[in-house]
Amino acid sequence: MKNHALDLRNRASLFNSLEGQVFDVVVIGGGITGAGIARDAAMRGLSVALVEARDFASGTSSRSSKLIHGGLRYLAQGDLALVREAASERKIVETIAPHLARETPFIIPARNAGAVAKLRAGLWTFEKLGGVAAGRKHEMWSVADIKAREPAIRTDGLIGAIVYPEFITDDARLTLANIRSASAAGAVVASYASVRTILTENGRAAGVEVVEVLPGAPERVARLAARMVVNAAGPWVDAVRALEAGDAPPRLSLTRGVHLVVPRARLPISRTVILTASDRRGVFAVPRGEITYLGTTDTFYPEAETWPPITREDADYLFAAAADRISTDPLTYDDLISVWSGVRPLIAEPGKSASDISRKDELWTGPAGVLSIAGGKLTAYRRMAERVVDAVETGLGHKPQPSRTADEALIGGDSDLSTIHGGVEAQAAYAVTHEGALTLEDYWVRRSSRAWFDPDAGLSALEPAAAAMAPLLGWTEARKTAEIAACQTIRNHDMKAFLPPHEGARGESC
Repeated sequence: MKNHALDLRNRASLFNSLEGQVFDVVVIGGGITGAGIARDAAMRGLSVALVEARDFASGTSSRSSKLIHGGLRYLAQGDLALVREAASERKIVETIAPHLARETPFIIPARNAGAVAKLRAGLWTFEKLGGVAAGRKHEMWSVADIKAREPAIRTDGLIGAIVYPEFITDDARLTLANIRSASAAGAVVASYASVRTILTENGRAAGVEVVEVLPGAPERVARLAARMVVNAAGPWVDAVRALEAGDAPPRLSLTRGVHLVVPRARLPISRTVILTASDRRGVFAVPRGEITYLGTTDTFYPEAETWPPITREDADYLFAAAADRISTDPLTYDDLISVWSGVRPLIAEPGKSASDISRKDELWTGPAGVLSIAGGKLTAYRRMAERVVDAVETGLGHKPQPSRTADEALIGGDSDLSTIHGGVEAQAAYAVTHEGALTLEDYWVRRSSRAWFDPDAGLSALEPAAAAMAPLLGWTEARKTAEIAACQTIRNHDMKAFLPPHEGARGESC
């Protein structure tokens, strides 16, 4: 597929294009699910609009553990269908986005022969379900192997470890690759366009009304006409359902996941290690360049928030999991480079714990015909999208066409921000002209991931990035200063629980 730039700076033209036709489908939500739906629908020849209230991937889809994995733990829950789908989809993501699927061995420390037998039986099942090639099947490490190959792992109480390959991704850039590919296939995509009304005709959804919410932009409203409406708003699915029917009962159960980033010298591992937390949950320790990140927690959370708070209790839980198996001095708050948290839009299952709720997806049809999709896993986003587009085509009165999304490469493998070597300024400019960035946060958090993975949390990149973006986006000096301050406020909000009181107070005033 030809590489296409995604440039969203001409807001007046963009809003006009949203009103310029009757779309086959409008997709609400620019996370990985909505992006995958828009790409699939556009590739089938449908006319598509996608609208996102903030930046693409600004919610759950930039807050995951950033792993494309088969969900081995779901075998224990008996969900073979979910594991089979995740295992096969893992291979597809590697095929269509090899630049966003870096293989990493997973290490599961084993305490006894019974644990080994259970793990190996699960992995044999997983490998069979996923058609795993012989060269990628699991292996058994002895204690001597662990000491030689991952010396930071404490081996007391172990008889060895199971090692098998999975993949690390960049979740925000995977979402962006789908957005760019959807645009290249003909979809009209708009960020910072918030849905405030679902339009109806004779009791049926006939489109949406969106408002401009880009900071500093003039007031704009667009009324999109569409034959089908898809609600893929992630944690905000219930809020959108309420626009369709104010008395719609909630269907989601939100849980919050927290990740911590520390210098790799403090967690000196070269492969992903699965640790055991105090409640027996598995926790990932993932090496990436100069840092290692640790996560995730899984606790019920009542609100759909873009920046859910992070507490000392969250950090203590993850620190304890690391201290139990990693031989370096215990981590402290002073070791934290950055942190992130997000909420998962799971399907409510009353009576189950946060960790036991299934990660399966569900599709519902509302009283006005809006299709709402929630649940699911990052790894299986493409199949989720395929099912939704099948339902859209059925709703349009068509026999569903075969999806082509498993066979065509995602945009970005040959030329994207990660290939720009001219420093922060060149990267930030490219993010604007080719990747749809409209705020400094868009670049700092989601296009570059500097906010989380630079050794200084990307704070030194803010000034040069803003300077490069300002002339491209028409920012005044005051606006540039405000963009930098907004990023600093985000940083202080995330780190608030770990900052001395006077620093937290200063950050809140930015």
